Amino acid sequence: MGFMNKYVVPPLTVLSENTYLSAIRAGMVSVVPLTIIGGLFLIVAYFPVSGWDAIVEPHRWLLEIPVTATFGLLAVFACFFIAYDLGKQLKQEAIVSAAMATVIFLMIQIKVDKEFVVAPESEERVAEAIEQSQPVALTKDEMVERDEAALRMEGLGSQGLFTAVLIALVSVRVQKFFTDMNFVIRLPENVPPVVSESFLSLSPLLFLVLTFWIIRFVLGVDIDSIVQAIFTPLVFALNTLPGILVYAFLVTMLWSIGINGDNAMDAIVAPIFLQYLAANVEAMTQGQPLPYVTAYGFFTAFVNVGGTGATIALALILMNSKEPGFRKVSRLSLPTQIFQINEPIFFGIPIVLNPVFMVPYILSALVLTASSYLLMDWNVIHRPFVNVPWTTPPIIGHYLVTGGDWKAAVWGAISIVIAMLIYYPFAKVAERQRLKAEAAGVAHE
Repeated sequence: MGFMNKYVVPPLTVLSENTYLSAIRAGMVSVVPLTIIGGLFLIVAYFPVSGWDAIVEPHRWLLEIPVTATFGLLAVFACFFIAYDLGKQLKQEAIVSAAMATVIFLMIQIKVDKEFVVAPESEERVAEAIEQSQPVALTKDEMVERDEAALRMEGLGSQGLFTAVLIALVSVRVQKFFTDMNFVIRLPENVPPVVSESFLSLSPLLFLVLTFWIIRFVLGVDIDSIVQAIFTPLVFALNTLPGILVYAFLVTMLWSIGINGDNAMDAIVAPIFLQYLAANVEAMTQGQPLPYVTAYGFFTAFVNVGGTGATIALALILMNSKEPGFRKVSRLSLPTQIFQINEPIFFGIPIVLNPVFMVPYILSALVLTASSYLLMDWNVIHRPFVNVPWTTPPIIGHYLVTGGDWKAAVWGAISIVIAMLIYYPFAKVAERQRLKAEAAGVAHE
């Protein structure tokens, strides 16, 4: 513990409090409600009840509109919210930061395609043929090639999340640089704030537009493809069993030494898990097998049962403990753990920096991660495709996140039992140690 506190905790604390990671984390959290709303409509459209398909089929296209409006624009909203939060932290006009970043992101999502259209001198002949319902045969000389610009819709959804993060960070940093160097247009004080603030953004916005216009369209650099290629190894790894086990270990290890592991890792992994979720949603709407096991919601529902480290199991074990302190803390914390909030037991027992409880805390997460992953990989239970609030109680959360799979709900109950078996021997050791220490204190008095 001395080594951890001296050499491991300080750098990890600095990392978890990093301004840019904090902004990314805040932005990712801000788009979660969109996925929840989209998920609700998805449940209605694909509820796994016999005969439901026939009832909903005529109206399914209507139900999928909110899904497209939320999942289909995830990157746009992520860019806006990340830039907004970073702008606030860097003491810029946050709404201007968000607007600038969103404009740049949308601009680089424009694609230019070649298309052939009817030459002006042939338009009359084509119109007459169409009016008479006759086929039209055009020669090469009667066609004109032109460029057609349009938004690349796939880049506005989950595929563009990494680009959205990059553009948000770069845009706000440029805004901050221009402000600090006073390379901005300042109007007299008697000018309304709305007007003066808009002029403050003029020079950094012009610089950003010109820079990314040159990179994307003059030089022809596909920013999306480059960013995706950089993150491809991580995107691949987190949907593998070894990769998700490493993630589970890091999250619980960070919590064990007093750092919020979920928050520290979210800035890195949230865009990836959201990509997985969006891909599963798209596969569901197209009637295809869901491609990803570890989509957004997998870790929250299937691993963090009653809170990170499945600590609801420990609360159940210690409810009737012989040690009064353990008994009181577990009973007080149990109601909150039903809603996935485990800080009372985590800091009350405590688990943090406690070698006896650190082992089962990490081990339970690893066991539940591996077993849940394998059950989904073997198609025993459904893979996640619905995002639900992280405070959704265990078992109910298992059921909802898989779109209504009763086997997932059963597995949720079994998961709690498995976690209790892991915690039990360590809880008894800690109980004996505490009772022995209390007895020694009484005898000494």
